[in-house]
Amino acid sequence: MSPEIARDVEEQLKVISRGTVDMLPEGEFAVRIRESIENNKPLRVKQGFDPTAPDIHVGHTVGIRKLRQFQDLGHKIVLIVGDCTAMVGDPSGKSATRPLLTHDDIMKNAETYQDQFFRILDKSKTEIHRNGEWFEKMDFGKIMDLATRFTVARMLERDDFTKRIKRQDPISIHELFYPLLQAYDSVAIEADVEIGATDQTFNLLAGRTVMESFGLRPQIILTMPLLVGLDGEKKMSKSLGNYIGIDEPPKEIFGKAMSIPDDLIYSYFELATNVVTEKLAEFKERLDSGKENPMVLKKQLGVTLVDMYYEPGTGQQECEAFEKVFSKKQLPDDMPEKTLNELTALDLDPKALYLVGLIHKTGMAKSSSEARKLIQAGAVSIDGEKITAVDHTFSVEEEVVLKVGKRRFLKIKAG
Repeated sequence: MSPEIARDVEEQLKVISRGTVDMLPEGEFAVRIRESIENNKPLRVKQGFDPTAPDIHVGHTVGIRKLRQFQDLGHKIVLIVGDCTAMVGDPSGKSATRPLLTHDDIMKNAETYQDQFFRILDKSKTEIHRNGEWFEKMDFGKIMDLATRFTVARMLERDDFTKRIKRQDPISIHELFYPLLQAYDSVAIEADVEIGATDQTFNLLAGRTVMESFGLRPQIILTMPLLVGLDGEKKMSKSLGNYIGIDEPPKEIFGKAMSIPDDLIYSYFELATNVVTEKLAEFKERLDSGKENPMVLKKQLGVTLVDMYYEPGTGQQECEAFEKVFSKKQLPDDMPEKTLNELTALDLDPKALYLVGLIHKTGMAKSSSEARKLIQAGAVSIDGEKITAVDHTFSVEEEVVLKVGKRRFLKIKAG
């Protein structure tokens, strides 16, 4: 057996169970670990990713970090890049049929995904496959054979499909194939364990059924919580704009961490960082006591997240910059600037700058209506003076500083 494989079953269970929701079937995971040690054979731990967008966010890292824990315990990580399944589209949690992507778009996204995976995983200890490796070789007869491994009745037990049927929303035939395709990935690589978020439970269970039908020992299932996004309501998603991207600049990562609701601080530490379990217990006690200002721990979270993806010490630099602007009411050093000539090119009158148009056209708000709402909410100021009139116009003699919300600044110069 490789000397890198941890020999203590209880220690492995302690590490792997942190932050997990379910290990199914209950009790079998310990048996599988014990057999791994006794047979000198690492577990093959699988997770699949459909590269439907070019970047990954902190929500994605919940599972990837769990894979790293398996890796550190000596087990084999198998990443499946779903170049074929991404073209089908996972119906998990979807209320409508997803738009199909081209294979070229998927493969471009896959390249970016892999670069970002290995900011967390050890590349030398990771096995990577495209599921096109096996699906592209399957003829019609093999596809039909795969289709016999699962019943329609079982497929329609899926909560997503049940809700859509009740609403009389359409379900395309290709969507029914998705769980089968994901399940066959486990057959192809002979997975011992598959990791997925809780909304993947149906697909993971389908993997057990299909593996058994092929005469293979069914995989163990390990589910992880869905990380709630910055809005405090829905799961983190790029399409919802409530995400922290691991490739974003340090300033953005720290600033976004500061914007999470206080009741998410603990779960972000638990699921998205490497903070040791003993420290987690301390954080929980401090938060539950009500004596700790949540902002103190939120800053520590921001520092931790930045340092995970950038050089150590970068997080503290961003924290100090944040405090300079927000706690000490100073202006940031790296504020973007525009001259009146540049604003003229945006169809703004330099002699009487219309505030709503200025905010919208400089990208500080997505639309004029959003700019009006920000002004009415008291979230806009010019040189520190709050502006609440939506018809406000102003001129610039030398320079002024426009502030929108908590983190958006623009210096406007006359010259």
